[in-house]
Amino acid sequence: MLDELSNQALRIGNRPNERYAEVSVCVYLPGGRVGFMFARPEITDNSRMEAGGLKIEVLEPFKKLKVTYSGKLLLLDRPFEMSDPKLAWRNNPSVPCTVEIDYLGESPIYGGESVHADGSPIEIDPETSFSKAHYEQHCSAVGKICVGDEVLEISGHGLRDKSWGPRHWQAIDWYRWCPLNFGPDFAMMFSLIGDGSGGSRPSGMVFSNGEYDLIDTCTITSDWDENGYQTGLVANVVTESGAKYVVEGKVLSLIPLRNRRTTPDGQELQTRITEAMTEYRCNGLTGYGMSEYLDQIIDGKPVGLTLGV
Repeated sequence: MLDELSNQALRIGNRPNERYAEVSVCVYLPGGRVGFMFARPEITDNSRMEAGGLKIEVLEPFKKLKVTYSGKLLLLDRPFEMSDPKLAWRNNPSVPCTVEIDYLGESPIYGGESVHADGSPIEIDPETSFSKAHYEQHCSAVGKICVGDEVLEISGHGLRDKSWGPRHWQAIDWYRWCPLNFGPDFAMMFSLIGDGSGGSRPSGMVFSNGEYDLIDTCTITSDWDENGYQTGLVANVVTESGAKYVVEGKVLSLIPLRNRRTTPDGQELQTRITEAMTEYRCNGLTGYGMSEYLDQIIDGKPVGLTLGV
């Protein structure tokens, strides 16, 4: 959720069959600093979205939600240090943090569950699944975040999403996911997902005049630094209605995250996810959002970067 001074990404991923949740809180602070927390607290079922101090309450389905957090954040003056989590946790202080934000849905719902033509569910292999279903919604938010002695009054626009079904972070070769907002009546999400054969699948929508115009085609050209982290991007978007947009993005702050898994046959897999607060420009307007880049690390290099995306 974005305003002009800060950005927040809060997530609970319940894994009831594994008896834990993945919980993360990421707060982008003025000056390029980032407050970050990740935990795997124990859960017993999937009955609620509450774990590790983070709680998501549905007050009115698809319309009103409340998100609260009470706990600690690691305060990073140099967020790139999270590329080595042990070093980052050892060399940076943890500070108290509280979050209280009310979310209001501003758009229709985008996405859902893919099914057969007769409405029957599509069977998926849980060992190769990223999600069974997924939806997104642009929204507004009002609230307050306290990080140590800093108090951030939140009043802005953003996007919320929900996925369900089995997930392995290694199930997708790479993706580029970019949610962005220019105000209450103009927003986007555009995405490219690697197809495993050197190509990609575009998706997303443009929110305007209270409706979604679905994206038909999208290309993304990225700029990179010496670490292989995105520093900027240019997207060319064409919607199903024929509208065309050129979107320029400039990364303001980035934190690199990772997920590692060992397969049953002993193979070590590593996924890198770079989460970047990004300033966007389109049609003479300036807005804010995220550029989230996921890559499998193959031979020490992010696979999407080697493909030029």
